[in-house]
Amino acid sequence: MSQQTVTATGVESPGPDTWGAPACPPRVLALRERVAGFVREQVMPHEAELDAGGAPARELLTRLRHRARAEGLWGLPLPVELGGAGLPLTEYAHVAEAEGASDHGPAVLGSTALLDVTTLAGHADPAVRDLYLPRVASGRLTMCNAMTEPEAPGSEPGLTTTRATQEADGSWTVCGRKWFVTGAGDADLAAVLARTSGTPPSTTGLSLLLVPTRAPGFRVVRELPVLGAGGQWEIALDAVTVPPDHLLGEAGRGLRVLAERVRLGRLLRCLRWLGQAERAFTLMRERARSRPSASGRLADLQLVQALVFEALLAIRTTRPLVFEAVALVEAGLDARVETGLAKVAAARMLQQVTDAAVQVHGAAGLGPGTPLPALFRTGRTARLLDGPDELHITAVARRILA
Repeated sequence: MSQQTVTATGVESPGPDTWGAPACPPRVLALRERVAGFVREQVMPHEAELDAGGAPARELLTRLRHRARAEGLWGLPLPVELGGAGLPLTEYAHVAEAEGASDHGPAVLGSTALLDVTTLAGHADPAVRDLYLPRVASGRLTMCNAMTEPEAPGSEPGLTTTRATQEADGSWTVCGRKWFVTGAGDADLAAVLARTSGTPPSTTGLSLLLVPTRAPGFRVVRELPVLGAGGQWEIALDAVTVPPDHLLGEAGRGLRVLAERVRLGRLLRCLRWLGQAERAFTLMRERARSRPSASGRLADLQLVQALVFEALLAIRTTRPLVFEAVALVEAGLDARVETGLAKVAAARMLQQVTDAAVQVHGAAGLGPGTPLPALFRTGRTARLLDGPDELHITAVARRILA
């Protein structure tokens, strides 16, 4: 390994060349290293506090965002006119790996707004875009994506029962319930998939509405812990009135907007999962090299060597798939097959690598002394987030076999 970094915790991190192709472009490398250092030194030490949520976590997040801005690391993929650095997706992808090493990295650095900025810029009414876009980009407002319903699988949008009825004055009255809505507890706006015509099961007549969460009738029902971690919520929409211009895209064609939003979101998750897998691999490598066994180091045991080999193989074979999809999306080409392949591969990869890291750590990998429990939880949930593996496998296979 030609380059190594000693982290704030004393763990010797492999150099970027360890992770294989594609290599980070030279013009981006220094920025990536700055981001990696910021996440490692400023974000990772506070993960437990940020995980806890509530007012203290929000205050901490605000302070960390101020530091990111002060260091010129805020909103790197966002347009320059909105206060970002304007990195193209193909360059930001390398930075996203470094940000994503911590689940909180993208939020601290303002990159989570990329999805919302893209949606608003491309599909919101001009007046609505002007009203919300600058504040979303700056982090003063946050959005959440409300699609899945308690009685209908999120992978089957045609079963959506949440309904939006247009009134005589053009406004929409939205009634329904959504759950597993990431960040809904603190969000200011919700992109809600609702049926504006037709009856289920049907994918026609579905629209995407931008719903202010402070509107009368919008109600946060409960938080839904996922394997012990918060951040997912159930919401109710009890006759919420939404202004006429808060429709995203055209009425009845909400799935087109949602598909674009979800496709980009999946790629961003994949990049962040790569960063988390690389973090877990680094911890596993250091544990194997430093932990003694009866016959020497753990690193000298063939079964441990096999775990390390298979984990590195998973990372190195997944990265090219993810970056291929990124390049196609940046070029405006059809990337549905590549995105499906990348999403399944990245989810499986993260689960495999974190599981191996836990195994090499033994009981210590299950306790609070390392980030591995949280990384493993993300690895398992990754196979359901943004569509279960089965959805992508079927969709890709159908396209190939058509």
